[in-house]
Amino acid sequence: MKDKIQKSETEWHQELSPEQYRIMRQKGTEAPFSGRYNKFKGEGIFRCAGCGAPLFDSDTKFNSGTGWPSFYQAVEEDNVRIERDTNHGMLREEVLCSRCEAHLGHVFNDGPPPTGLRYCINSAALQFEDRSTNDAE
Repeated sequence: MKDKIQKSETEWHQELSPEQYRIMRQKGTEAPFSGRYNKFKGEGIFRCAGCGAPLFDSDTKFNSGTGWPSFYQAVEEDNVRIERDTNHGMLREEVLCSRCEAHLGHVFNDGPPPTGLRYCINSAALQFEDRSTNDAE
């Protein structure tokens, strides 16, 4: 993804809510089943709440039963970056926004076809853009 965004921690503190800052900048997580997009059914694009980069299409969202919004594919592979995460005594694959390096969640190899992936993403790291607003432009 082009146009990397780099901001100071002070700038991130000013722009993000305390919950977003904890999740996106300090690699936290929201409680399962608590996020606004877990059962959300709208049609459109889920963007990074930190920089607006397009991350996931609602067409790839599925109910994983895990308590977090789950997607089987990113809008563009280059829009997310995967990094090894060994925190909390586990080996996981962390999902980051390629543009602003925000922590989004984790990806697992137990998702549905066609990719077999489950991007398990924090709602607080996302902002939703309804597809109908795009059609009006």
